[in-house]
Amino acid sequence: MCGIIGYVGHQPAADVLVQGLRRLEYRGYDSAGVAVVSPQGELQVVKATGRIDHLAAKLAHTPPRGSCGIGHTRWATHGAPADVNAHPHLGGDGLLAVVHNGVIENHQELKAQLESEGFRFRSETDTEVLAHLIAREWEALSVSQPLEKEPSALVVQQRLVQAVQRALSQVQGTFGLAVVLRGHPELILAARRGSPLVVGIGQGEHFLASDAVCLAPWTQQIVFLADHELAVITAQGFRIIHRDTGQVTPQIQHLGLEASSVERGPYPHFMLKEIYEQPEALRNTMRGRLDLESATAHFGGLNLTPSQLRNVRRIVMTGCGTSWHAALVGEYLIEQLARLPVEVEYASELRYRNPPLEPGTLLFAITQSGETADTLAALREIKRKGHPTLAICNVVGSSIAQEADGGIYLHAGPEIGVASTKAFTAQCVALALLALYFGRLRDLSFTQGLEIIGHLQRLPVAVQKALECDEVVREIARRFQHCRNFLYLGRQYQFPVALEGALKLKEISYIHAEGYPAAEMKHGPIALVDEETPSVFLIPRDHVYDKVLANLEEIKARGGPILAVVTQGDERAAALADAVIEVPEVVEYLQPVVMVVPLQLLAYHIAVLRGCDVDKPRNLAKSVTVE
Repeated sequence: MCGIIGYVGHQPAADVLVQGLRRLEYRGYDSAGVAVVSPQGELQVVKATGRIDHLAAKLAHTPPRGSCGIGHTRWATHGAPADVNAHPHLGGDGLLAVVHNGVIENHQELKAQLESEGFRFRSETDTEVLAHLIAREWEALSVSQPLEKEPSALVVQQRLVQAVQRALSQVQGTFGLAVVLRGHPELILAARRGSPLVVGIGQGEHFLASDAVCLAPWTQQIVFLADHELAVITAQGFRIIHRDTGQVTPQIQHLGLEASSVERGPYPHFMLKEIYEQPEALRNTMRGRLDLESATAHFGGLNLTPSQLRNVRRIVMTGCGTSWHAALVGEYLIEQLARLPVEVEYASELRYRNPPLEPGTLLFAITQSGETADTLAALREIKRKGHPTLAICNVVGSSIAQEADGGIYLHAGPEIGVASTKAFTAQCVALALLALYFGRLRDLSFTQGLEIIGHLQRLPVAVQKALECDEVVREIARRFQHCRNFLYLGRQYQFPVALEGALKLKEISYIHAEGYPAAEMKHGPIALVDEETPSVFLIPRDHVYDKVLANLEEIKARGGPILAVVTQGDERAAALADAVIEVPEVVEYLQPVVMVVPLQLLAYHIAVLRGCDVDKPRNLAKSVTVE
């Protein structure tokens, strides 16, 4: 969830690092810092608690000189947010600087050992252990294999690779790290285990980042590091070394992102931009995957034959947060359209369980970033047991995309806002395509398949029309922004949407909200109902419409304000509600994609009215890469 940026080339490094850190702000952070190696080889470290602007102000006051450096945005795991705990951290007597994403699980034992050897710690972080450990190994190598007075660049690179490899062999946990060395203003070394890193290729300059998105303004050629790989990066080139097999041939990929795709454009916040991007994101998710000739969906990356998929007897879906809600929608979709049993598991729970999984079980790991630590661990555990694993992911080259046996890329475009919006609806559509595919392998007729395709093709237009409720939602937000508790209620396909709507409100407005199946209200939560607790009812015209209206009446009878999201033209539900939002009518199994839009807008407008930082909500990060 922290961010890493590195640069070596011909530009002022500090300028590039700050620009990169700004593009990593969405990942969540509480402090930031840079280390630049001057042309004379001095390490210049500048750190600041709070926003990037604080760091930029310090850098403007005392600008570091040099064209080689590393930067970091930190989200606290060990030690409170403070300048002293911000990265980069120095190793030894200032021999080197390190930035690090991940968690060093045995840092306490290593710290005690290093302190006994005379190393002095200045921070509370686990990362400083890495810095001193690498410095210790460098010094040990210098004693056993002294360097010449003016060693060649290649000899220095090899020595640093040795020192880092020896240090990391003592470490338990995860890391994506970058190192710069005093006296060597032409070198960055990076290493990865369990936390993403990508090298960006330029002309006479090279880049390093924890997220390829931030490299879009500078390069379209990138190389993703795999676990246990190190990258030696200079202005003129780079090479990749695997811990076990030595130097490897890099696979250069095209990034395929315009710089404008990671800019806000005319929108005040990324979240609002991404809400409005949903019609196009859904088109991109479906593009090339609807097969009218066979009345089914087509996927190029599942890496399992139709025969193998036909023999699937049970599907387990796992994810966290919004992705878990999308999985719940997928459970309804696949069970209805394909008649396959589906189980949805929190990844954080599944990774530590030992559930009995019979032959024929297939795992789907659902994730926007592809780096969610719990989801990755759950995937690895199920894969270890010999079951096929597939991913539904939005980020090409991410850890989960690399480790799954196959999968589906969403192609929804970069999602910068911490609160997921277009990734959720794209996940729901990808799961609808899967339900169609599995259904056609099993019981769905050609005619039924064509009918589903028709509904899917019309869905982006329906979402575009749903966005027209924006002004109505803004007025409703003004009415209810003062409330401190909300209930979100729906049944069947709308239950996961209720959960997602409540999560969005909690994430960005800091208002307590809970989602429930509407019929469960009378089993306890109805005790919370009062005139200051609005209930947001999701009431499309579906097979439980009358049942949900009866649940609404129960709340109304107890004086609770009712906000109803209804199908266009529904006067019956509108007459019972205190506020109404209308959305277009779509087929029941695609209603979540349309019904969630006003809930996203409601959370957004309430957060704005309350003065909250919509794109960077407190305590949260976009990609949760720690447990």
